[in-house]
Amino acid sequence: MTETVAYEITGTIGQIEFRKYPRMVLATVPNDDDDNGFNLLFAYITGNNRSRTKIPMSAPVITLENTPEKIQMTAPVLSDENTMSFVMPGDKQEEDMPDPLDLRVKITTLPQREIAVVQFKGYAGRDDVNAAKALLLDGLKKAGITSSGQPVLMRYNAPWTPGFLRRNEVGIEITR
Repeated sequence: MTETVAYEITGTIGQIEFRKYPRMVLATVPNDDDDNGFNLLFAYITGNNRSRTKIPMSAPVITLENTPEKIQMTAPVLSDENTMSFVMPGDKQEEDMPDPLDLRVKITTLPQREIAVVQFKGYAGRDDVNAAKALLLDGLKKAGITSSGQPVLMRYNAPWTPGFLRRNEVGIEITR
């Protein structure tokens, strides 16, 4: 079974849920619209690394896409380009991770932070993601809650999971 990042729910407003996430170690790669980053990351966790270590899959898979309506970047910054990240197992530190053989794979650590999220089901098509993003950002603005960084797409299910069973979220770091 896939490990899911543990978080603490700290509140809700309508469809927006506020969560406190722990420190997370990520393997991150550049990604295009076809999600080719998935293959690079999957290769890394299945042994394409210096020690040939297999790393268990964790959820969610996090995608950052810069859009025309850019939001001012603040710390922590995942990237200034389109990226995809796999969350490494929760008991691992950055220094525990094997060195990638592919130089496009970067290992980084995100500090503990609070994230606002909106959940939705389906295949996470652009229209669905944009609708969730708009709901999230509008809701935060109406509530007077400050966000920072770019919204991210978080996907929790294997590619073969039927759309009606898929869990997706759009999230953004907040300060309350």
